[in-house]
Amino acid sequence: MESWRKLGWPAVDTDKIARDLVEPGREAVAEIRCEFGSAIVSDTGVLNRRALARVVFEDQGARARLERILHPKIRAQWRLVVEEWRLAGWESAAVIIPLLFETHAEGEFDRVICVACSPKLQRERLLARGWDQDEIDRRIRSQWPVSEKMDFADYVVWNESTLEVLDEQIEWISRH
Repeated sequence: MESWRKLGWPAVDTDKIARDLVEPGREAVAEIRCEFGSAIVSDTGVLNRRALARVVFEDQGARARLERILHPKIRAQWRLVVEEWRLAGWESAAVIIPLLFETHAEGEFDRVICVACSPKLQRERLLARGWDQDEIDRRIRSQWPVSEKMDFADYVVWNESTLEVLDEQIEWISRH
């Protein structure tokens, strides 16, 4: 997201929106508790993200139920932000949506940029986050293959080098 801001573009990350939506006291947390049980949400309203992830990445039906709760709320939020940018006169902006194609949102944008890396590096990065191989496999299987995302994108940023190289690629795209 920092690369976009260096260009002077506003940017919003849907992963951040999703995290905000499941803060204690939010409507989505109550819906998740109702759908998945009180073992997923503490008495104080804190979502047990690891427990929920175990459930939804082992069961496609459970993942679909969670997506029915969260995805419309996430989409409504980023659409609101984009509309604010339009009204403010921004010509360029970035909406970061890791599940862009999976949520069929690609048609809402003028250009789609896929930021990708090799499967080997992707696994290394996920291992560095503390995920085990089984968790990584389940999460990767739940998404479109990166190669397909690259095929449908207008541009591909190859993210296997330094942040400077990443920024250079994004700056080049911004000029074209």
